[in-house]
Amino acid sequence: MLIAAKAGDEPVTTAHRAKLAYVYVRQSSLNQVRQHQESTELQYRLVDRALALGWPHERVQVIDEDLGKSGAGGVDRHGFQKLIAEIGLGNAGLVVSLDASRLARNNRDWHQLLELCSVFGVLIADGERLYDPRAYHDRLLLGLSGIMSEAELHQIRMRLHRGERQKAARGELRLPLPAGLAYDRVGGIILNPDEEVQARLHLVFAKFRDLQSARGVMRYLCRNGLSLPVRPVLGPYPHEVVWREADGARVRNILQNPAYAGAYVYGRRQKDPSRCRPGSMTGTVKVAIADWAVCLHAAHPGYIGWEEFMANQRRMADNVTCYEAGHAGVPRKGSALLQGIAICGLCGRRMSLRYTGPNGDYPVYCCRSDRDQQGSAICQEVRAFPVDTLVERALLDALAPDQIAIALAAVGQLEEESRQLERQWMLRRERARYEAERARRQYDAVEPENRLVARSLERAWEEKLRAVEAVEQEHARWRSQEPLMIGSTERADLQALGENLPRIWHATTTSAADRKRILRFIVREVVLDQKRAPGQVWLKVVWQTGAISEHRVQRRVRGYHDYVDCDRLRQRIAALNAAGKMDKEIGTILNREGFITARGGSFRGENIWLLRTRWGIPTVKINGVSANPMRWPDGSFSIQGVAAKLGITPQTVFDYLARGLLAGYQLTKGQPWQIDLSDEQINRLRARVRHTRHSKKEAS
Repeated sequence: MLIAAKAGDEPVTTAHRAKLAYVYVRQSSLNQVRQHQESTELQYRLVDRALALGWPHERVQVIDEDLGKSGAGGVDRHGFQKLIAEIGLGNAGLVVSLDASRLARNNRDWHQLLELCSVFGVLIADGERLYDPRAYHDRLLLGLSGIMSEAELHQIRMRLHRGERQKAARGELRLPLPAGLAYDRVGGIILNPDEEVQARLHLVFAKFRDLQSARGVMRYLCRNGLSLPVRPVLGPYPHEVVWREADGARVRNILQNPAYAGAYVYGRRQKDPSRCRPGSMTGTVKVAIADWAVCLHAAHPGYIGWEEFMANQRRMADNVTCYEAGHAGVPRKGSALLQGIAICGLCGRRMSLRYTGPNGDYPVYCCRSDRDQQGSAICQEVRAFPVDTLVERALLDALAPDQIAIALAAVGQLEEESRQLERQWMLRRERARYEAERARRQYDAVEPENRLVARSLERAWEEKLRAVEAVEQEHARWRSQEPLMIGSTERADLQALGENLPRIWHATTTSAADRKRILRFIVREVVLDQKRAPGQVWLKVVWQTGAISEHRVQRRVRGYHDYVDCDRLRQRIAALNAAGKMDKEIGTILNREGFITARGGSFRGENIWLLRTRWGIPTVKINGVSANPMRWPDGSFSIQGVAAKLGITPQTVFDYLARGLLAGYQLTKGQPWQIDLSDEQINRLRARVRHTRHSKKEAS
């Protein structure tokens, strides 16, 4: 039979009573403080336990700062920290608590308390007996008590979690709902009866289908002055819907919430101790969709289907620019058309993008995963402009048969968007008028003599009326800028513009991001490989339909040893040279035939001369590479010969030819001049030269 120890046998000494006695009071939650008041009162009566052990009333202190705080750890318990500090300062002789679970529910705090009490000789008392932490058996009992306290909490949590999960598996666990859903009277989930809330959420999902970007949806809402419905999760129930300005986080929360797809989900987030901030236990992380504990499809009405929800998640994940993970990223404002969809043809990884040039406006696709991860050389780099031009031409050619349908669809989409916005404004005006009418009814219901309340309600009514006026003015401004219906003239202009896709594509109002967005609707990815053949880039365009087309485009190289078709170029230059064409004329013909230089420019006479010299193609000049003689074999004079014969400069000879004083000819443009000069012409021109020089001397 167990017999309780007597007070006289307890190891309480005068040294203990010379210090203070601390009574620690704690309840785990605010609900327990409100509902379990008897337990709280029982803990406060432990003061009598300290008095019975010999402490005077004025030397007994109660620490109750931790009422409503869990003892499991992760939450700052200021009362417990105060108790530890008093023990460490040597001010405590006795610590009284109802049981070990009140002091701590985790072994770290419990054994810290035991160690300090052992060092400073502090006794620990509960509702049954007194313990001395320095005594072996008492320390053993206290250690077991702490272990059982933590194990008890674990068992309680496990039972609660199993019951909660079992109820969630049946779809019966009542979970907080987003603003677009609500509980009916029998506990079923329905769409929010508020038409404006429904219309706004339908608009968010519709715009995401069009824009394919959560940030784009946010900017659209802000541009049109449209707020988003939000249901706060904190505060007393029921949580009323409030309207907040649209931002990226709120738009993503709507798009990522499976409840809007009609799914009942439990376990979307789980606690991560490494993310818990000091003083909080709210550190959670998202759980992958495949790892959700409960996911019941079509459990209640939704705004979209499950397939569209999953497609939205894939799109938002792909919008995050992470080439290493295979994400294309959202189309941005850079000029590179294949940003995010260019694939390396050598290693199969997604190619990143960099801009070069003096102004940083020349894009280059580069595969640098090997360099970033292993420190090796870059896989390959491809200049963007030639590749983009070819893909752009292929895209416009593919869309050419459907231009009329595209134009009609664009006109219909503009009209539908105008109707959607007009409905949003109608609901917004209706809500503002309702709020003003409600404020009026509240003002009318108050007693006229109660001016304290009447003045406040009058001010509230006036504020609502001003809000109605502001909404009406904003709506009028919007109507003036955005006509609801498109007139016949505008419709014809839009259709004519839509039937000319290249004009729209190259228009200054079409941004680079718009072009990329159009391209991604048609093209899934483009594989690039510039090492497959010398002097050219091999492209494989993978269309969204699954079709594949291959193309080749000439690229810039350092020299003609890497030129794409060097033999054909050499043969063409030799043929034109053999036909008597001069270097400049040969360059013009090559440019007209589509040839480009190794560096991607146009051919000039200097380029042809260098290539002829390198390839040993002789010149077609009548004197070859030698200097012009004084007289040609047929007896005609050269420019230098006429200048020497008349005693003038070669430039003067060209002047005489231009003025008709001399007669000459060229076999072709660029060939040396051949001038026929008789003795009579020589004498006459010499006299002209002497007369000109004599006149200049007299004038001087």
